Amino acid sequence: MKITTDLGRCIGAGMCVLTAPEVFDQSEDEGTVVLLDETPPPELHAAARRARQLCPSGAISVSEQDGGS
Repeated sequence: MKITTDLGRCIGAGMCVLTAPEVFDQSEDEGTVVLLDETPPPELHAAARRARQLCPSGAISVSEQDGGS
């Protein structure tokens, strides 16, 4: 899995941080997404996918690699 974020789309809702705090944070100045781990370990994949689903602006993209792991 590889995660990318689009700061231009991010509205700072923070759903990603609430859902996967090991993977995402928010910048202190603008509140936009900060990607902590673009290739999280398998135990964080479900949370990262959920964060993508919950993001109201669609600023998170998840690319499945190695057979969808």
